[in-house]
Amino acid sequence: MNSQLELGFSDDTRGSLPKPARPLAPGALLLPGFALSTATALLDDVERISEIAPFRQMITPGGFRMSVAMTNCGAFGWVSSERGYRYDRLDPERELPWPELPASFLELAQAAASSAGFSAFEPDACLINRYAPGSRLTLHQDKDERDFDSPIVSVSLGLPAVFLFGGETRKIRPERVPVTHGDVVVWGGPSRLRYHGVAPIKDGHHERLGSFRLNLTLRRAG
Repeated sequence: MNSQLELGFSDDTRGSLPKPARPLAPGALLLPGFALSTATALLDDVERISEIAPFRQMITPGGFRMSVAMTNCGAFGWVSSERGYRYDRLDPERELPWPELPASFLELAQAAASSAGFSAFEPDACLINRYAPGSRLTLHQDKDERDFDSPIVSVSLGLPAVFLFGGETRKIRPERVPVTHGDVVVWGGPSRLRYHGVAPIKDGHHERLGSFRLNLTLRRAG
């Protein structure tokens, strides 16, 4: 698949015109509907990944269980436990490597990053978050990666959400950015270490994911 050609119009777009990209900050861009044309392939690959490495609610270093269920694919997987936050080449529950990063993930991430001005993006990790109604992600920075030169590419699938995009400190009030099925957010450069999170998910129904939202976050970890 040539993602540069195919990302845009398909049966998944239901005949609607894509909305223009929306700058959020220097180096940060919302790409509405950017993943619609490949959403079916992305979800098929998520199913295959979760059959190998099932979703699980990880434990924080403070001993609390996260409300968001997670799994990973790629050379590295992000994990949390009482030992801390880190990337690991092995799934700690299976003691085996994480599933490979699918071509559908890689091509979408590279096309989205290029659209936001970040060429030659080579992600080696994808954290897949599964949100049920009421679950959320508190403000945090993505700073466990070794490479801060590469952007973060975040893909929304399923139920809508409110992405919280903050500043360089936790005290800065975040902007509330509505995201829906197929939207992609890219942030890097001067915005790479901005705080961000997800507001509590509201009840709803998606024709394929039911009462869940999935979020794919691709990054260069190693």
